[in-house]
Amino acid sequence: MKNKKKKWPRLVLQALAVVVIIGCIAGVFVYFYASKPYDGERVRIYVDAAGGETALRDSLEKRLGDDYGGRVYKIWSVISEKSEVKSGSYVVEPGEKAWKLAGRIENRRQDPVNVTFNNLRTFGQLMARLDAQLLADSASLAAAADSLLVSSGVAPVEFAAHFLPDTYEFYWNEPASGVVEKIVANYDRFWNDGRRAKARALHLTPDEVATLASIVEEETNKADERPVVARLYLNRLASGMKLQADPTVRFALGDFSIRRVLNKHLQVSSPYNTYQHPGLPPGPIRIPEASAIDAVLNAPVHKYLYMCAREDFSGYHNFAVDYASHQANAKKYQAALDRKGYK
Repeated sequence: MKNKKKKWPRLVLQALAVVVIIGCIAGVFVYFYASKPYDGERVRIYVDAAGGETALRDSLEKRLGDDYGGRVYKIWSVISEKSEVKSGSYVVEPGEKAWKLAGRIENRRQDPVNVTFNNLRTFGQLMARLDAQLLADSASLAAAADSLLVSSGVAPVEFAAHFLPDTYEFYWNEPASGVVEKIVANYDRFWNDGRRAKARALHLTPDEVATLASIVEEETNKADERPVVARLYLNRLASGMKLQADPTVRFALGDFSIRRVLNKHLQVSSPYNTYQHPGLPPGPIRIPEASAIDAVLNAPVHKYLYMCAREDFSGYHNFAVDYASHQANAKKYQAALDRKGYK
C-alpha cells in the first residue's frame, strides 16, 4: 500500500511535466506563427467595415499574400473577440510582425492619408477626386459641403472657391463633414487680414477674387504671365468694359476642348458668358490655385486692355492698350491657326 501511495505524486508530476512541455511547444509555435515578418514591398491596405470579416480577410490576403495576410486575419480574429470590423487604412512596412499589424487593425491605429488635388475645373470633379482617395463617397461629401457653406452664406456657384488646391492629411475613414471642414478651414486661413485688405483695395470680395483668378488660370498656364493677365481684367472691370474672356464661354458651353472661340459660340445664353454680361461671372470657372489668387491680389499696374495668344503657340500672349493693336495681334494668331488647320 505504501508503494502505491508513493506512485501517485510521481505520476501527477510526470503529467504536469508533460503538460508544461506541450504548453511550451505550443507557445513557441504560436510565437513564431504570430511573429512572421512581412517580406513584401511597402504597401497600404484599406479596411472597409461595410464588407465585414470576409472583406477584411480577402483584402489582407490580396494585398499582403495568402500566408502573411492569412496569419494577420487569424490573429485578429482571436484578439478581436469577434468585435466588429473597424474601417481604417494602414501602411505595412517590410519586417512588420503579423501580431503587430493585427493589433493595429483591432485598435485602429491608422496611418494618415495625404490627399492632393489640383488642376480641377468643377466642384463635381473635386468631389469625385476626394471620393477616390477617401472612404467618404462623393454624395456625402457634397451634402457636407452644402450643409457647411450654405449655412455660412456661400452660394453653391461659389463652392469651388472655398476648396483651395493643396495636400491635406486625413485618416482614410474621416467623416465627410470632417473632410469638408478641414479643407474649408484652410481656405479661411489663407484669407488672412493682409489678403483681405488687398481684395478690398480692388473693390472685390475674396470669392470674387477667386472667380477672377479662375479665369486668369484658364487663360494662361504661365505663372509669370498671370499677374499681367489679372491686371488686364482688373483694368476692364474698372473701366466698365465686359471681360470678354474666352474661357468663360467654354465653361458656359461645357467644352474646354474648343481651340478657337467663334461667333456661334459667343451666342450661348449663360450668366457665365462674359461677352454678353458685364462684370464677373457668378462663380469660379475652375478651382483656382493659391498662386492664381495671389496673382490677382498682387497684379502689377499697367494699361493693357486686350490680349491675344501669341502666334508662336508658346502659351504666352501679346498685349495691347488699344483695339487697333489688338486686331493686328489677332490677325497674326488667326493666320497661325489657319496654317495649323485648326477650326
